[in-house]
Amino acid sequence: MIKSISIKQIATFDNDGTTIDNLKKVNFIYGANGCGKTTLSNYLHDIEETKFEHCSLDWESEPIKTLVYNKEFRTRNFGNGKLGGVFTLGEATADQIQVIEEKGTLLKELKTERIKKNETLEGISKKKDELIITFKEFCWSNIYKKYETTFKDAFVGFQNKEKFKSKILLDTKNNTSDLKQLDYLKEKSKTVFGERPENIPLLSSIQFARIIEIEQSSIWQKIIIGKADVNIAKLIQKLNINDWVNQGQSYLQEDQTCPFCQENTITEDFKNQLVSFFDGEFIEDIKTIKNLREEYLLLTSNLINELNQLETNQKNDKNNKLELEKYSAYLKTLISQITANKELLSNKVKEPSRSVELINLDEQFELISILIGNANSEITKNNLIVSNYNTERETLIKHVWKYCCNEFTTQITKFNADNSGIETGITALKSQIQEKLNACNTLDTEIKYLSKNVTSIQPAIDEINRLLINYGFVNFKIVPATEDGFYQIQREDGTIAEKTLSEGEVTFITFLYYLQLTKGGLNGESVNDERILVIDDPISSLDSNVLFIVSTLVKEIAKKIKTDEGNIKQLILLTHNVYFHKEVSYEGLNRRGQKPSFWILRKNNNQSIIHSYGEQNPIQSSYELLWREIKEWEHNSGITIQNTMRRILENFYSILGNKRDDFLINKFESREEKDICRSLLSWTNEGSHTLPDDLYIEAPDDTIVKYIEVFKNIFYHTENKGHYLMMMGIEDE
Repeated sequence: MIKSISIKQIATFDNDGTTIDNLKKVNFIYGANGCGKTTLSNYLHDIEETKFEHCSLDWESEPIKTLVYNKEFRTRNFGNGKLGGVFTLGEATADQIQVIEEKGTLLKELKTERIKKNETLEGISKKKDELIITFKEFCWSNIYKKYETTFKDAFVGFQNKEKFKSKILLDTKNNTSDLKQLDYLKEKSKTVFGERPENIPLLSSIQFARIIEIEQSSIWQKIIIGKADVNIAKLIQKLNINDWVNQGQSYLQEDQTCPFCQENTITEDFKNQLVSFFDGEFIEDIKTIKNLREEYLLLTSNLINELNQLETNQKNDKNNKLELEKYSAYLKTLISQITANKELLSNKVKEPSRSVELINLDEQFELISILIGNANSEITKNNLIVSNYNTERETLIKHVWKYCCNEFTTQITKFNADNSGIETGITALKSQIQEKLNACNTLDTEIKYLSKNVTSIQPAIDEINRLLINYGFVNFKIVPATEDGFYQIQREDGTIAEKTLSEGEVTFITFLYYLQLTKGGLNGESVNDERILVIDDPISSLDSNVLFIVSTLVKEIAKKIKTDEGNIKQLILLTHNVYFHKEVSYEGLNRRGQKPSFWILRKNNNQSIIHSYGEQNPIQSSYELLWREIKEWEHNSGITIQNTMRRILENFYSILGNKRDDFLINKFESREEKDICRSLLSWTNEGSHTLPDDLYIEAPDDTIVKYIEVFKNIFYHTENKGHYLMMMGIEDE
């Protein structure tokens, strides 16, 4: 039996589509022409057709054969003038029929047993699902939520309930890692989890040996003066003007003019004595201090630039390992000391006879070197973690899952035991169901074989002809065709009647043929197959007498289905005819078996939707249907509401009451109320007798609400309040 039908992305069913669920044995679907009934019946005829790829069926158990009667059925079976032979058991002997019936009964019992076991299986499967859901919630609430913050990185990839539950079960079985304590895991997580470390280049060590070597040169303490055995030496030394005289040499000119007093006192002998005083050793010493000073300035300048650049880079580096506060302080001190030493060196060059004591930078260099060394030590540790990161991370993750599984081992063990027990039961039931299925298939094969030997099409011909006569169709009958297995419609004069039958006659004959097909099959093997009937508008073009006949025949089928008689398991009937719907769904005193379900299929804004009414029949009469449209206007298209109001007012007042529009308008007292009533009547007539243009899709909701209130007041002011309340299903106010 079909439990539900989902139909979408075809004809007037949009991408969301509509679902007909909780189908029962007998189902009545009412819908106006063009709302999608034929699309639905065509899908049930061939669910594998490509255009229905987005539609689906949900079966109660295994799928069974579906026989569909609709326009397509009439075309397929009457378009060539021949009807396919329907095989029945009409020529079987009593003993043969009894054997087939006995086997059929046994087959039905086996199927019933299999259905019961399937139901039991569904119950156990549901219990298993509940067990799994409960355990899943336990894992999520008590394990994941507890350690979500601490071990977030270990849970990556398992951050939904299903995956987390599965991982817990898998690791309980397969995780062989050592069990670590929680404190160890938390501490380890601080270094391994979080932001992944990056490989950091080592800091360059500073080279200061040459600078120290220059600082420690003895030349800076040496008093550099001229030779003592020159005549002017005693005077220069006595006056301690070595450096002054040395600098004055550069101002001597070619003549005898003294650069200081501008007198002609500079003789060649005096010049020779100066040259002798500042001899080769003096010149070499002066050259040495100048060269050392220049080298010192270059080395310290480069070093300071290097150290400053290092400081800038480390400040901008998020992975900085250098103690920047200390480094900056040491660097400032070093720069200050180097500046002082530069001043001393400049003084020495100017005054070679002066002894200078340079500041020893060795201590400051050592402090900075220690900081750089410490930073490089941390960088080395970091880079070691980076090189082993994947291994460390994977190992820690395994330890985390091992701990989580071990902490809740009691609950996990209980779940596994309960789940294993249910699985054992499910396996046993599936085996029993398969045994029943195999037995059913074997018995079904036997029945088909027996049926094949005793079936024929003649009983179907006789039955259809009997029904034609009984229902007044006496000018034609069914006769066997020249081609074996088929029959034709023949007039009393022997001519084939296909081309001369009215549409109503064709409809009635093909429906009778369909009814025979539901009792038999197109071949001997399918005679006893279970089946579902889908009947779509079987009374199109038929008069009221035939409508009554068809509804009676369908009611007989529905009666047998509800009481589980025969091999027809379900009926889905679709119609647009209110009277036929009322007739075919009327039960009278025959209320045995399961109650039918009722549906209304509507098309709003070119989109088909279905609404379930459960066991309550929504179709009573055309007039009541109009009132239902008013009650449920919010579910329908706004275009129809005007026509619906007009038809109700016209039926109740104009046709039955012989009252015109002026009568209704004059029942309102104030001019304003009369204008509103006149507006309603104009509005309903406009919406009923004209086609909306492309810009007018549906009436605004506030307009509809306003006019529904006026519609209500018409009944109140004409003293028909009781009728309004009754038709709207409202308790008296």
